[in-house]
Amino acid sequence: MSKQVEFFFDVGSPASYLAWTQLPGIADAAGAAIVWKPMLLGGVFKATGNRSPVEVPAKGQYTHRDLVRHAERYQVPFQYNPHFPINTLLLMRGAEAYRDTPAFDAYLHVVFRAMWVEPRNLNDPEEVARTLEEAGFDAGEALEQAQSPRAKEGLKATTEEAVTRGVFGAPTFFVGEEMWFGQDRLDWIAAALRRA
Repeated sequence: MSKQVEFFFDVGSPASYLAWTQLPGIADAAGAAIVWKPMLLGGVFKATGNRSPVEVPAKGQYTHRDLVRHAERYQVPFQYNPHFPINTLLLMRGAEAYRDTPAFDAYLHVVFRAMWVEPRNLNDPEEVARTLEEAGFDAGEALEQAQSPRAKEGLKATTEEAVTRGVFGAPTFFVGEEMWFGQDRLDWIAAALRRA
């Protein structure tokens, strides 16, 4: 496909989860491919001086309500994870490890659900292993792949690419050189793909 949308995301971002529920349909309708870009949001925050909305109480309260509104609009399940914030380094290395494999979609489905639908404490590696096992993954193999040099270097490279290209948060999308931040910009992305 010549049309494509690049999707920079971190599973620890509830807005990334909401975008993930909608983006495949938008891409399909436009005849476009999604270029998956797993990145470490904490690394992006550190490099850009940005921080999570929850660190600003008024903004955090508003953002939570806005996420609920969007979940209702999209008609998708959403629950705030009581264990938030979750260190997603292991999870995002796993996403990188599976990115170019047939199991990638299943991996994202399992992890996003465990993060934002039936919230689990994914700060705990044992809980991560249980979550993957229950979904049919070989947890030992999955965690080994997540710790592989290829996964570590791939995630680091994509995170550095994100910062170089002006990304400061998740989710961030590119259609060509045009960048959009936030799952509330999906209508702009759909329009850009129609024009592409």
